[in-house]
Amino acid sequence: MRWNLMATLCRPAIAVPEHIITAEQTLDLARSVHAGHPQLALALKLIENTGVRKRHIVQPIEQTLLHPGFQARNERYESEAKARVPEVVSRALDNASLEAHDIDLIIYVSCTGFMMPSMTAWLINTMGFRSDTRQMPISQLGCAAGGAAINRAHDFCTAYPEANVLIVACEFCSLCYQPTDLGVGSLLSNGLFGDAVAAAVVRGVGGTGIQLVRNGCHLVPDTEDWIAYSVRETGFHFLLDKRVPTTMEPLAPALHTLAGQHGWDASTLDFYIIHAGGPRILDDLCRFLNVEPEAFRFSRATLTEYGNIASAVVLDAVGRLFDEGGTADRAQGMIAGFGPGITAEIALGTWVTDPAEAEALDELDSLQETGTAGDLSMSPVI
Repeated sequence: MRWNLMATLCRPAIAVPEHIITAEQTLDLARSVHAGHPQLALALKLIENTGVRKRHIVQPIEQTLLHPGFQARNERYESEAKARVPEVVSRALDNASLEAHDIDLIIYVSCTGFMMPSMTAWLINTMGFRSDTRQMPISQLGCAAGGAAINRAHDFCTAYPEANVLIVACEFCSLCYQPTDLGVGSLLSNGLFGDAVAAAVVRGVGGTGIQLVRNGCHLVPDTEDWIAYSVRETGFHFLLDKRVPTTMEPLAPALHTLAGQHGWDASTLDFYIIHAGGPRILDDLCRFLNVEPEAFRFSRATLTEYGNIASAVVLDAVGRLFDEGGTADRAQGMIAGFGPGITAEIALGTWVTDPAEAEALDELDSLQETGTAGDLSMSPVI
């Protein structure tokens, strides 16, 4: 049996909280809470144009609208993370056919709460990871951190070819709600961001999924203050410049360049996993890459069903590719996460099927064709 000897991003696991706020509820809240706002009509139009149908949040909306203080918010972040992350991690390990002791590095990304020691230490102590497991918490790349985590996992598996990396993205954007922030950008953010936990394993050997072949990063000069946090006594205040939607024009060439360096054409790839920062981001990038809107269907679905879930977006979009049944072996694709800086984290990869899983599927197909499969057809093989 021949195993692929390159890093492979396996099927992610995703979880969203049980509390839901619909687009209609968001608009009604904006009208009631900000009834006298001079730019309310503009804010409502921008929120409607996001295309977000619903979002999931870790607290009921009545609690979310309150501000008990930065300490209480961060304590809630830690308790929710510890309650919700382990189950998602367990499913991600199962998806990769690995155990906790097989993991050599944990990359934990989040921009919506702070812990020190990081959640990586808590996971090692709680879930049976080895005590020599390396830790890489990333907290300041915002929405780009999902792409960065995939790229750093790729780098690690390149340095240590038989290593396995666990990626965890934990974002509770609703805990960053600031009732006193009344700028149009803040009001738009209140209707755009959602909460989610995602995890995935990058295997150095074997695995079905996206075999990572190249990665890169690009920063748009002099855009540091376009997406930012102002850290105050009340916590993280999200700053969003009105020029952010225009960033795809300078970023698209970076995507073309990276693909070209690998001998690929960024306009003719088989699949695209793009950060769903908003509909204009996706529409503009389609235009600058000269691809059809359908090419970004996974990212659009994430935005519609969950909103912008920050660093978890790219993992959720990858999960939707798996849900669609994956794609043809050796199909070429791109992953791109965008965030503060303005920064793009870009990866190229090809779809690959683990030989062991392929053999199991072939055997099952053969049994079903001969009518001897019995109850095997009801058993998961991936």
